[in-house]
Amino acid sequence: MEDVHNIGGIPSILKYLLEHKLVDGDVLTVTGKTLAENLHSAKDLPRGQDVIRPLDQPIKPSGHIQILRGNLAPTGSVAKITGKEGLRFEGKARVFDGEEAFIEALERKEFKKGEKTVVVIRYEGPKGGPGMPEMLKPTGAIMGAGLGKDVALLTDGRFSGGSHGFIIGHITPEAQEGGPIALVRDGDVITIDADRKTVDFAVSDAELEKRRAAWTAPPYKATRGTLYKYIKTVSGASDGCVTDE
Repeated sequence: MEDVHNIGGIPSILKYLLEHKLVDGDVLTVTGKTLAENLHSAKDLPRGQDVIRPLDQPIKPSGHIQILRGNLAPTGSVAKITGKEGLRFEGKARVFDGEEAFIEALERKEFKKGEKTVVVIRYEGPKGGPGMPEMLKPTGAIMGAGLGKDVALLTDGRFSGGSHGFIIGHITPEAQEGGPIALVRDGDVITIDADRKTVDFAVSDAELEKRRAAWTAPPYKATRGTLYKYIKTVSGASDGCVTDE
């Protein structure tokens, strides 16, 4: 943030975007003036600065926020993959019904460097959480343990902007609703492919049907009051987690 401020801050960035017709300068703002009028006296981005890349020199061809789909996330998931982690990850699943169970396993040192593992934290979605809690603690714990290159994380919960590593969130349908993430078992091979925008686990359709027949939804974490009403009415992450439909 300090580096951005030193080259002119948000006004200079907006002015650059306006000059390249990427924002609408005619929109009114809270100042009573248009965006273009507000930016008229803003400084240009300095020549030679290396904080904000020009449009013709991107860091990478695509943005780091990507929507992945596959037999593990039929209606979508959100990946934040910068590219420095690589674009493909394959490993065996370690499944945890909730954030706390994973943290306890990590503290018991159940993960080893060099072993490609895909941690699955489920029942943390809009209904299962409830409220789709943030998975910042698990991602921070993975990086803090030096496992960032060996452990990927999949969840029906969400992530903060500060999270980094090979992480996939917002998996839908969520586990509480019986989505495929509820059917993953320890040892299943999971493949994340950012180039193909897919997230799949190597389980046959026949095996999935067997698992689905044996699956029962866990009880809601709230059975009365506001949280219960929220659980009963909230939509999935791919539909915005809204409660007014």
